[in-house]
Amino acid sequence: MELALPAVIVIGAFFTFLYFVPVGLWIAALASGANVGILQLVAMRLRRVPPAQIVNPRISAVKAGLDVSANELEAHYLAGGNVLRVVHALISADKAGIKLTFARAAA
Repeated sequence: MELALPAVIVIGAFFTFLYFVPVGLWIAALASGANVGILQLVAMRLRRVPPAQIVNPRISAVKAGLDVSANELEAHYLAGGNVLRVVHALISADKAGIKLTFARAAA
């Protein structure tokens, strides 16, 4: 019975760590070349920004050859914008040969 309380505390701390640090997203971003740091992912959680809504569009943008930072995407999300639509618009414009900046697409 004496070992039960420390085990519960360790398990609780482990799951809390996994909540704040989305390891799967970090590995996906790292593997795709769309580097997003672990501390940046934790900061997103603390700012109540769903990391998946920033990291997945960033991966798409990097794979399409676009240079869009996670900070720009997060700022757009916090302003109430649809990050995925903006990234899709940037990719479509790039494929069509249209010069479209992130600021213009986000507006």
